[in-house]
Amino acid sequence: MSADPAPIDSPDPVDMADLPVQLPSGPADAAAARARFFNSGNAFNIKLPAVPPHTFARESGRARDAAAPTGFTACDLSEALACPFPATTPLMLARYAAIAPGETLAADFAATGSIWYVIAGTGTTRAGPETLRWGAGDVLLLPGGPASHRAEGGRAVLWSVTNEPQLALDGALPPRVPVAPVHYPAAEIGRQMALLAGTRANAQTSGHALIFSSETLEAGRNILPTLTLSLNTLPPRSHQRAHRHNSAAVTLVLEGEGCHSAIDGLRCDWAPFATMVTPPGSRHSHHNPGPSRARFLIVQDGGLHYHARTMGFEFLERA
Repeated sequence: MSADPAPIDSPDPVDMADLPVQLPSGPADAAAARARFFNSGNAFNIKLPAVPPHTFARESGRARDAAAPTGFTACDLSEALACPFPATTPLMLARYAAIAPGETLAADFAATGSIWYVIAGTGTTRAGPETLRWGAGDVLLLPGGPASHRAEGGRAVLWSVTNEPQLALDGALPPRVPVAPVHYPAAEIGRQMALLAGTRANAQTSGHALIFSSETLEAGRNILPTLTLSLNTLPPRSHQRAHRHNSAAVTLVLEGEGCHSAIDGLRCDWAPFATMVTPPGSRHSHHNPGPSRARFLIVQDGGLHYHARTMGFEFLERA
Protein backbone atom coordinates (compact mmCIF):
# COMPACT_ATOMS: atom_id res chain seq x y z
CA MET A 1 0.00 0.00 0.00
CA SER A 2 1.26 3.52 -0.78
CA ALA A 3 2.46 5.63 2.10
CA ASP A 4 -0.09 8.01 3.62
CA PRO A 5 0.48 11.60 2.50
CA ALA A 6 0.89 14.49 4.90
CA PRO A 7 -2.49 15.69 6.27
CA ILE A 8 -4.09 18.55 4.37
CA ASP A 9 -3.89 20.80 7.43
CA SER A 10 -0.18 20.09 7.99
CA PRO A 11 2.27 23.04 7.59
CA ASP A 12 3.60 21.67 4.31
CA PRO A 13 0.99 19.46 2.60
CA VAL A 14 2.14 17.43 -0.38
CA ASP A 15 0.94 18.53 -3.81
CA MET A 16 -1.73 16.06 -4.88
CA ALA A 17 -0.11 15.84 -8.31
CA ASP A 18 2.92 14.25 -6.63
CA LEU A 19 0.94 11.48 -4.96
CA PRO A 20 1.72 7.98 -6.27
CA VAL A 21 -1.06 5.58 -7.12
CA GLN A 22 -2.99 4.66 -3.97
CA LEU A 23 -3.94 1.09 -3.03
CA PRO A 24 -6.81 0.09 -0.75
CA SER A 25 -6.13 -0.38 2.95
CA GLY A 26 -7.03 -3.83 4.25
CA PRO A 27 -9.10 -5.07 1.31
CA ALA A 28 -11.61 -7.71 2.27
CA ASP A 29 -11.22 -9.82 -0.86
CA ALA A 30 -9.43 -10.10 -4.20
CA ALA A 31 -11.95 -7.87 -5.96
CA ALA A 32 -11.41 -5.07 -3.45
CA ALA A 33 -7.63 -5.52 -3.66
CA ARG A 34 -7.72 -4.72 -7.38
CA ALA A 35 -8.86 -1.14 -6.74
CA ARG A 36 -6.49 1.73 -7.53
CA PHE A 37 -6.98 5.42 -6.81
CA PHE A 38 -5.72 8.62 -8.44
CA ASN A 39 -6.82 12.23 -7.96
CA SER A 40 -7.63 15.37 -9.91
CA GLY A 41 -3.96 16.40 -9.76
CA ASN A 42 -2.30 13.29 -11.16
CA ALA A 43 -5.00 11.57 -13.25
CA PHE A 44 -5.18 14.10 -16.09
CA ASN A 45 -1.50 14.79 -16.71
CA ILE A 46 -0.64 11.61 -18.59
CA LYS A 47 2.17 12.37 -21.02
CA LEU A 48 1.93 10.08 -24.04
CA PRO A 49 4.29 10.41 -27.01
CA ALA A 50 2.91 12.65 -29.74
CA VAL A 51 1.87 11.10 -33.05
CA PRO A 52 4.83 11.86 -35.35
CA PRO A 53 4.47 12.92 -38.99
CA HIS A 54 5.85 10.00 -40.98
CA THR A 55 6.05 8.68 -44.54
CA PHE A 56 6.19 4.93 -45.19
CA ALA A 57 7.93 4.98 -48.57
CA ARG A 58 10.28 2.07 -47.84
CA GLU A 59 7.36 -0.20 -46.92
CA SER A 60 5.57 0.76 -50.13
CA GLY A 61 8.62 -0.09 -52.22
CA ARG A 62 9.12 -3.39 -50.41
CA ALA A 63 5.53 -4.51 -51.08
CA ARG A 64 5.67 -3.45 -54.75
CA ASP A 65 9.00 -5.19 -55.41
CA ALA A 66 8.55 -7.87 -58.08
CA ALA A 67 10.36 -10.37 -55.85
CA ALA A 68 8.29 -9.68 -52.73
CA PRO A 69 6.76 -12.86 -51.29
CA THR A 70 3.08 -13.10 -50.53
CA GLY A 71 2.40 -11.40 -47.21
CA PHE A 72 1.68 -8.20 -45.32
CA THR A 73 3.94 -5.24 -44.58
CA ALA A 74 2.64 -3.16 -41.69
CA CYS A 75 3.04 0.61 -41.43
CA ASP A 76 3.90 0.33 -37.76
CA LEU A 77 4.68 3.29 -35.50
CA SER A 78 3.97 1.43 -32.25
CA GLU A 79 7.48 2.02 -30.88
CA ALA A 80 7.26 5.78 -31.43
CA LEU A 81 3.77 5.79 -29.92
CA ALA A 82 4.81 3.61 -26.93
CA CYS A 83 1.94 1.36 -27.97
CA PRO A 84 1.94 -2.36 -26.98
CA PHE A 85 0.33 -3.44 -30.27
CA PRO A 86 0.96 -2.58 -33.94
CA ALA A 87 -0.45 0.84 -34.87
CA THR A 88 0.01 3.49 -37.53
CA THR A 89 -1.90 6.01 -35.43
CA PRO A 90 -3.40 5.39 -31.97
CA LEU A 91 -6.64 4.06 -33.51
CA MET A 92 -5.68 2.87 -37.03
CA LEU A 93 -3.32 0.36 -38.64
CA ALA A 94 -2.30 0.49 -42.32
CA ARG A 95 -0.71 -2.37 -44.27
CA TYR A 96 0.49 -3.24 -47.74
CA ALA A 97 -0.42 -6.68 -49.06
CA ALA A 98 1.71 -8.36 -51.73
CA ILE A 99 0.28 -11.45 -53.46
CA ALA A 100 2.36 -13.48 -55.90
CA PRO A 101 0.66 -14.70 -59.11
CA GLY A 102 -1.80 -17.50 -58.41
CA GLU A 103 -1.28 -17.33 -54.64
CA THR A 104 -3.78 -16.60 -51.88
CA LEU A 105 -3.27 -14.34 -48.86
CA ALA A 106 -5.45 -15.01 -45.84
CA ALA A 107 -6.48 -12.21 -43.48
CA ASP A 108 -8.26 -12.43 -40.15
CA PHE A 109 -8.18 -9.00 -38.54
CA ALA A 110 -9.64 -8.32 -35.08
CA ALA A 111 -11.35 -5.24 -36.47
CA THR A 112 -14.82 -3.87 -37.07
CA GLY A 113 -13.97 -3.93 -40.77
CA SER A 114 -11.19 -3.23 -43.25
CA ILE A 115 -10.77 -0.73 -46.09
CA TRP A 116 -8.80 -1.85 -49.17
CA TYR A 117 -7.36 -0.11 -52.22
CA VAL A 118 -6.01 -2.11 -55.17
CA ILE A 119 -2.67 -0.61 -56.19
CA ALA A 120 -1.92 -3.19 -58.89
CA GLY A 121 -3.18 -6.48 -60.29
CA THR A 122 -6.46 -8.33 -60.53
CA GLY A 123 -7.98 -10.99 -58.32
CA THR A 124 -10.79 -12.12 -56.08
CA THR A 125 -11.63 -11.78 -52.41
CA ARG A 126 -13.79 -14.19 -50.46
CA ALA A 127 -15.46 -12.77 -47.35
CA GLY A 128 -18.07 -15.05 -45.84
CA PRO A 129 -20.46 -16.24 -48.56
CA GLU A 130 -19.52 -13.45 -50.99
CA THR A 131 -16.82 -13.26 -53.66
CA LEU A 132 -15.64 -9.89 -54.97
CA ARG A 133 -13.65 -9.63 -58.21
CA TRP A 134 -11.32 -6.63 -58.25
CA GLY A 135 -8.78 -4.74 -60.36
CA ALA A 136 -6.39 -1.80 -60.05
CA GLY A 137 -8.02 1.35 -58.66
CA ASP A 138 -10.87 -0.48 -56.95
CA VAL A 139 -11.84 0.13 -53.32
CA LEU A 140 -13.27 -2.61 -51.09
CA LEU A 141 -14.94 -2.58 -47.70
CA LEU A 142 -14.86 -5.90 -45.82
CA PRO A 143 -16.27 -6.93 -42.45
CA GLY A 144 -13.88 -7.91 -39.68
CA GLY A 145 -12.88 -11.55 -39.40
CA PRO A 146 -11.55 -14.01 -41.96
CA ALA A 147 -11.16 -13.23 -45.65
CA SER A 148 -8.91 -14.52 -48.42
CA HIS A 149 -7.40 -12.64 -51.36
CA ARG A 150 -6.19 -14.37 -54.51
CA ALA A 151 -4.06 -12.82 -57.29
CA GLU A 152 -5.17 -13.86 -60.76
CA GLY A 153 -3.22 -13.16 -63.93
CA GLY A 154 -0.18 -11.61 -62.27
CA ARG A 155 1.18 -10.08 -59.07
CA ALA A 156 -1.22 -8.02 -56.97
CA VAL A 157 -0.51 -5.28 -54.43
CA LEU A 158 -3.19 -3.90 -52.12
CA TRP A 159 -3.27 -1.31 -49.32
CA SER A 160 -5.47 -1.72 -46.27
CA VAL A 161 -6.49 0.20 -43.15
CA THR A 162 -8.33 -1.19 -40.11
CA ASN A 163 -9.32 -0.02 -36.62
CA GLU A 164 -7.48 -2.88 -34.90
CA PRO A 165 -5.63 -0.56 -32.46
CA GLN A 166 -8.95 0.90 -31.33
CA LEU A 167 -10.28 -2.54 -30.40
CA ALA A 168 -6.93 -3.72 -29.01
CA LEU A 169 -6.90 -0.77 -26.60
CA ASP A 170 -10.20 -1.99 -25.19
CA GLY A 171 -9.15 -5.64 -25.30
CA ALA A 172 -12.32 -6.14 -27.30
CA LEU A 173 -13.40 -8.73 -29.79
CA PRO A 174 -14.80 -7.38 -33.05
CA PRO A 175 -18.29 -6.06 -32.25
CA ARG A 176 -21.27 -7.49 -34.06
CA VAL A 177 -21.92 -4.48 -36.27
CA PRO A 178 -23.74 -4.69 -39.59
CA VAL A 179 -20.78 -4.43 -41.98
CA ALA A 180 -21.42 -6.12 -45.31
CA PRO A 181 -18.87 -6.37 -48.14
CA VAL A 182 -19.01 -3.39 -50.51
CA HIS A 183 -17.23 -3.04 -53.85
CA TYR A 184 -16.40 0.38 -55.33
CA PRO A 185 -15.05 -0.35 -58.87
CA ALA A 186 -12.52 2.05 -60.35
CA ALA A 187 -14.88 2.85 -63.24
CA GLU A 188 -17.64 3.92 -60.85
CA ILE A 189 -15.17 5.93 -58.78
CA GLY A 190 -14.14 7.69 -62.00
CA ARG A 191 -17.78 8.44 -62.84
CA GLN A 192 -18.37 9.92 -59.42
CA MET A 193 -15.22 12.04 -59.67
CA ALA A 194 -16.33 13.34 -63.09
CA LEU A 195 -19.64 14.36 -61.52
CA LEU A 196 -17.79 16.34 -58.85
CA ALA A 197 -15.54 17.97 -61.45
CA GLY A 198 -18.59 19.75 -62.83
CA THR A 199 -19.43 21.35 -59.49
CA ARG A 200 -17.93 24.24 -57.54
CA ALA A 201 -16.76 24.29 -53.93
CA ASN A 202 -17.72 27.11 -51.57
CA ALA A 203 -15.34 28.80 -49.14
CA GLN A 204 -16.16 26.33 -46.38
CA THR A 205 -15.59 23.22 -48.51
CA SER A 206 -12.21 21.53 -48.42
CA GLY A 207 -11.72 21.08 -52.16
CA HIS A 208 -13.21 18.37 -54.38
CA ALA A 209 -13.17 15.02 -52.57
CA LEU A 210 -15.22 11.86 -52.99
CA ILE A 211 -16.50 10.37 -49.70
CA PHE A 212 -17.15 6.62 -49.54
CA SER A 213 -20.09 5.20 -47.61
CA SER A 214 -22.50 2.25 -47.85
CA GLU A 215 -26.17 1.40 -47.78
CA THR A 216 -25.87 0.42 -44.12
CA LEU A 217 -23.97 3.51 -42.96
CA GLU A 218 -25.52 6.05 -45.32
CA ALA A 219 -26.97 8.13 -42.47
CA GLY A 220 -23.54 8.56 -40.86
CA ARG A 221 -21.79 9.15 -44.22
CA ASN A 222 -18.89 6.97 -43.03
CA ILE A 223 -17.40 3.80 -44.48
CA LEU A 224 -17.12 2.20 -41.01
CA PRO A 225 -18.72 3.37 -37.75
CA THR A 226 -15.50 5.05 -36.62
CA LEU A 227 -13.53 5.44 -39.87
CA THR A 228 -14.00 7.73 -42.87
CA LEU A 229 -12.57 7.28 -46.38
CA SER A 230 -12.15 10.03 -48.96
CA LEU A 231 -10.49 10.33 -52.35
CA ASN A 232 -9.07 13.85 -52.37
CA THR A 233 -7.90 15.78 -55.41
CA LEU A 234 -5.72 18.83 -55.89
CA PRO A 235 -5.66 20.78 -59.17
CA PRO A 236 -2.30 21.46 -60.84
CA ARG A 237 -0.28 24.41 -59.54
CA SER A 238 -2.43 24.81 -56.45
CA HIS A 239 -2.52 23.91 -52.78
CA GLN A 240 -5.11 22.91 -50.21
CA ARG A 241 -5.03 25.69 -47.65
CA ALA A 242 -3.79 25.03 -44.15
CA HIS A 243 -6.29 23.48 -41.78
CA ARG A 244 -6.53 21.25 -38.71
CA HIS A 245 -8.85 18.59 -37.29
CA ASN A 246 -8.80 16.34 -34.26
CA SER A 247 -8.87 13.12 -36.28
CA ALA A 248 -5.60 11.50 -37.29
CA ALA A 249 -5.16 10.82 -41.01
CA VAL A 250 -3.46 7.98 -42.89
CA THR A 251 -2.92 8.91 -46.54
CA LEU A 252 -2.03 6.79 -49.57
CA VAL A 253 -0.46 8.79 -52.40
CA LEU A 254 -2.02 7.81 -55.74
CA GLU A 255 -0.86 10.52 -58.16
CA GLY A 256 1.08 13.73 -57.65
CA GLU A 257 4.22 14.84 -59.48
CA GLY A 258 6.47 16.92 -57.22
CA CYS A 259 3.79 17.21 -54.55
CA HIS A 260 4.38 17.58 -50.83
CA SER A 261 2.52 18.16 -47.59
CA ALA A 262 3.47 20.63 -44.88
CA ILE A 263 2.73 19.25 -41.41
CA ASP A 264 3.42 21.53 -38.45
CA GLY A 265 6.14 23.22 -40.49
CA LEU A 266 7.73 19.95 -41.65
CA ARG A 267 7.91 19.32 -45.41
CA CYS A 268 6.82 15.76 -46.30
CA ASP A 269 7.54 14.93 -49.94
CA TRP A 270 5.18 12.56 -51.66
CA ALA A 271 6.35 9.27 -53.17
CA PRO A 272 4.34 6.86 -55.34
CA PHE A 273 1.95 4.84 -53.16
CA ALA A 274 3.69 5.94 -49.97
CA THR A 275 1.66 6.07 -46.75
CA MET A 276 1.76 9.34 -44.83
CA VAL A 277 0.66 10.01 -41.24
CA THR A 278 -0.87 13.36 -40.30
CA PRO A 279 -1.04 13.70 -36.49
CA PRO A 280 -4.31 14.77 -34.86
CA GLY A 281 -4.62 18.49 -34.29
CA SER A 282 -1.67 19.34 -36.53
CA ARG A 283 -1.60 22.31 -38.89
CA HIS A 284 -1.22 20.87 -42.38
CA SER A 285 -1.61 21.73 -46.04
CA HIS A 286 -1.07 19.92 -49.35
CA HIS A 287 0.82 21.39 -52.33
CA ASN A 288 0.76 20.46 -56.01
CA PRO A 289 3.22 22.47 -58.14
CA GLY A 290 3.01 19.94 -60.98
CA PRO A 291 1.16 20.03 -64.33
CA SER A 292 -1.51 17.42 -63.54
CA ARG A 293 -4.19 16.84 -60.91
CA ALA A 294 -3.03 15.08 -57.74
CA ARG A 295 -5.03 12.31 -56.09
CA PHE A 296 -4.66 10.90 -52.59
CA LEU A 297 -6.74 8.47 -50.55
CA ILE A 298 -7.29 9.40 -46.90
CA VAL A 299 -8.55 7.27 -44.00
CA GLN A 300 -9.36 9.09 -40.76
CA ASP A 301 -10.79 8.07 -37.41
CA GLY A 302 -13.34 10.75 -38.23
CA GLY A 303 -16.44 8.70 -37.46
CA LEU A 304 -15.32 8.47 -33.85
CA HIS A 305 -14.88 12.23 -33.61
CA TYR A 306 -18.13 13.02 -35.42
CA HIS A 307 -19.96 10.82 -32.92
CA ALA A 308 -18.20 12.45 -29.96
CA ARG A 309 -18.74 15.96 -31.45
CA THR A 310 -15.00 16.59 -31.30
CA MET A 311 -13.91 16.82 -34.97
CA GLY A 312 -12.84 20.45 -34.55
CA PHE A 313 -12.21 21.12 -38.26
CA GLU A 314 -11.05 24.64 -39.03
CA PHE A 315 -9.19 26.45 -41.78
CA LEU A 316 -6.04 28.24 -40.65
CA GLU A 317 -5.57 30.15 -43.90
CA ARG A 318 -7.92 32.46 -45.78
CA ALA A 319 -9.43 31.33 -49.03
